[in-house]
Amino acid sequence: MEERFLIAMFFKREQTKVPRIGEQIEQLCAAGFNTRPAGQGTVVSKGGFAALLRENAEGAAVVAESGLAVGDEIAVLTDLGFQKIFLTPHGRKTPALAEHLKGLHGFVESIQLVLGETRFYNDGLGTTNGKHIYDRVEGRDQGPSPKPWRKTAV
Repeated sequence: MEERFLIAMFFKREQTKVPRIGEQIEQLCAAGFNTRPAGQGTVVSKGGFAALLRENAEGAAVVAESGLAVGDEIAVLTDLGFQKIFLTPHGRKTPALAEHLKGLHGFVESIQLVLGETRFYNDGLGTTNGKHIYDRVEGRDQGPSPKPWRKTAV
């Protein structure tokens, strides 16, 4: 009987406590980040960079998007194929300089460290982005793309 109890105790896994978004925002404030509520979540900023945090299914904060702080907007890193830029939701473009990329990389890493998020190898190699506008096919992401070789009869 004692042996079974010891085995069960040995294999019992500790339940990890999932921090709530409110606790994580307090931790970010304590770490020197500025926070403000936004319609879709909370905007966290520091040193000219900003990130939008949203609540996931477990109630913890996750970084939805990050980039350069341009006024009240977050300019997201976008790849044009020949150049990287920061693009705001209203279309304002700012060229991405090496200092911007290094700063954004450090900013995102520091947020992930405070939030306790998993950091991946490819993110450790440099700044990554998920927005690309370089295939030169306009309207591809907005549904069926126009086919210029098909002309409608007039």
